[in-house]
Amino acid sequence: MFSHIMVGSNDIDRSQRFYDAVLAVLGAGKPLRNVAGTGHVRLFYPHEGSMFCVSQPINGEAASCANGGTVGFKCSSPEQVLKFHEVAVAHGGISIEDAPGPREGSLGVMHLAYVRDPDGNKLCAMYRPR
Repeated sequence: MFSHIMVGSNDIDRSQRFYDAVLAVLGAGKPLRNVAGTGHVRLFYPHEGSMFCVSQPINGEAASCANGGTVGFKCSSPEQVLKFHEVAVAHGGISIEDAPGPREGSLGVMHLAYVRDPDGNKLCAMYRPR
């Protein structure tokens, strides 16, 4: 359904350090770094047919996180959810909501971990058995 997701950053180098570490847990490699004609920098992390992107805002205003918005990352195991959370916190992320682990819901048991990246974007690592 999605081709890419992009979040804004006020410190692209800090964001790259954070996302290089966190997305490596999911198997993503180093990003493609692009400097647009406007001079703003973007990072493109291709992975399994999708792309996660981080960009300095093109309009020159400060980046801000979406109130109510969450970017969810699909994990392959409960252990990968925990590793995602651990690496995110170790690289400047902030743990939010309940502690990482299983949650019972209308879709069955899911393993979840929530963090905010250094710019405040809300991220979720999720594993749901089939």
